[in-house]
Amino acid sequence: MTTPHTPEQADSMHEGGSAKTEDLTFNDPLTFDEGALAARTLFRETFNADADGVWHAPGRVNIIGEHVDYNGGICLPIALPHRAFIAATPRSDRHVRLVSPQTRDHIDEFDLDTVDRRGTDGEVSGWAAYLVGVAWALEQAGFGPLRGFDAALHSCVPLGAGLSSSAALECAMAVAINDMEDLNLLGGDDDDAGRALLVDAARRAENDIAGANTGGLDQSASMRCTKGHALELDCRDMSVRSIPFDLAHDHLALLVIDTRAVHSHVTGEYAQRRQACEEAAGILGVDLLADIDDEQAALDQLPGEVMRARVRHVLTEIDRTRTFIDELASGSLVGERLDRCAALLDASHDSLRDDYEVTCPELDVAVDAARASGAHGARMTGGGFGGSAIALVDESAARDVARAVADAFAEHGFEAPQFLIATPEEPAGKVAE
Repeated sequence: MTTPHTPEQADSMHEGGSAKTEDLTFNDPLTFDEGALAARTLFRETFNADADGVWHAPGRVNIIGEHVDYNGGICLPIALPHRAFIAATPRSDRHVRLVSPQTRDHIDEFDLDTVDRRGTDGEVSGWAAYLVGVAWALEQAGFGPLRGFDAALHSCVPLGAGLSSSAALECAMAVAINDMEDLNLLGGDDDDAGRALLVDAARRAENDIAGANTGGLDQSASMRCTKGHALELDCRDMSVRSIPFDLAHDHLALLVIDTRAVHSHVTGEYAQRRQACEEAAGILGVDLLADIDDEQAALDQLPGEVMRARVRHVLTEIDRTRTFIDELASGSLVGERLDRCAALLDASHDSLRDDYEVTCPELDVAVDAARASGAHGARMTGGGFGGSAIALVDESAARDVARAVADAFAEHGFEAPQFLIATPEEPAGKVAE
């Protein structure tokens, strides 16, 4: 079987995890026991031995703060209940063997001595880059030399949904290596500092080995979110603050709409947006666009409407995210506060569509249909060009909104969307024995 070559293909299919209600499909997460059993079983069947342990890391959904991470802005993600599970055992040599349900007929094998950054003779391609790359990045950071390992992956992060499937792989591998190599980066008083170090290794794996120039939001969410909270992530210094996020208390729910339009960060479009922002920062004499104080004065200095539009999105999105966080911190999402937050979500999508131009027809139809059917605000989430949208809905109306979106997709001739309900869950770690 051919090894996959995109982050989305790296994930195993969610086997037995989709629940159909009439003709709506909701992707349910695996429990920790189910995920660990699946990974252990694959490991045993492949390597004829029992794994030393199973580690996990979640996908993420970003509530607001899109395409501002690499510009030093503020993001607000939550960790999903959907996660990647890795069963692994260290080896006595530098060899690595990897398997997933989609590649059980072809074990990927590497030697850590030959792994090097993308574009060199030691290039690692395909889904394995996200796992082997973490070991490479940790060694680059001074943790090593590391031993090789055998690992089996099983993931229930929805396939191709733009919900950080690659970050879930990287972060599960990072916590596994931490434990297998006794790096002692997790636990104790400096747990978050250790998690931040593993975030950087995971990000470097994605940037330098897999070749996706992402900014660290996804890995931070997977590694540093806490259960019941959203993560305020300041991407200027990568500092974090946990923000209580209990929609159920206010009888609300966050409906995630997987448009089935395949999303990937390894594309020229994403790189072009980032390059435009870096060029604009250079023209304006700042390190990051988040350093700009006067939006209009900055826009007036930029050449061409396209660059101005890109920068306008970043600056207004940072302001929207700050305001959204302030609203959450002020109390329950009811009444006028709920209306204000809904308007911020709507404005975020409109800016991503019109100024940053990273939506697609499926995302726009999903958002429009959700709004028309009573959602309290809706927007695309993630990098765009496919992937998922989110809708803030009344808890009792989630399926009605999903139904309206599915009907709109059918009318446009799109592939049927899939759905999940996002709740803020715990970060990467080891599955309890």
